[in-house]
Amino acid sequence: MCTAFVSIEPGAAVPVLLLSVRDEYLGRGWLPPDHHWPDRPGLLGGLDLAAGGTWLAVDPARRTAACLLNGFGPLAPADARLSRGELPLTAVRQGGIGHLDLTPYDPFHLVQVSPDGARVTSWGGGRLEQHELPTGLSVVVNDGLEGTAANRTASERIRTLMAARADHFRARFAAAPRPEPTADGTAAGAWGAWLPIITGDGLALDEDAALIQRRDFGDGRIWGSSSISLLALGPELLRYDFATAPVPADGSGWQQVVA
Repeated sequence: MCTAFVSIEPGAAVPVLLLSVRDEYLGRGWLPPDHHWPDRPGLLGGLDLAAGGTWLAVDPARRTAACLLNGFGPLAPADARLSRGELPLTAVRQGGIGHLDLTPYDPFHLVQVSPDGARVTSWGGGRLEQHELPTGLSVVVNDGLEGTAANRTASERIRTLMAARADHFRARFAAAPRPEPTADGTAAGAWGAWLPIITGDGLALDEDAALIQRRDFGDGRIWGSSSISLLALGPELLRYDFATAPVPADGSGWQQVVA
């Protein structure tokens, strides 16, 4: 149940903000953001140790980023399946993924951001959808942009959890002053009133609306939020803050990722 919030205000000093929470089985190994790909030395992102790709890639030189959320729908053929973790890296380096044959990939939603705006590319069931995001605050979940993808979960429980999260945090972010991060200073200074909301808003990890969560679905493994990424993109700015989830209540645990 990964979630991405995107705030677009074209007239602001920092027009585009991205909050990305990665949810995964917690036994899956990963490394924090760094230059993990020698063949693409300029790119930053966390490294998924299982498949070698990433859930969020950043190209500081182009001030672009792309984050990946799993989708729902028919899976790719097992004998031809490729890792979706390559898609964010391709998107930031090549400006998108529209040139790719997507049939070897399981369903996904890819959020691409730059100082000029954002778009979501969704793939599932042999169908490609692309949406430019409007001014204001948008949310992308595993059911797609605003939960309206052509292929959505059949689980009423999962649908309820995604809707509770989206509704609670959309209202909380909208009610707080929109951040205008600068390149310098702490995460608290950069993200202001949004930071306590981002780090959980006081909700227990197992509440339906929890953004930072832990879930035991009864299969012997624990599903939960493993990391939080914050990006601010402006004409002369790309700020990238990262924390392992859950973040301590005192707000420590954030690191600014520097190119």
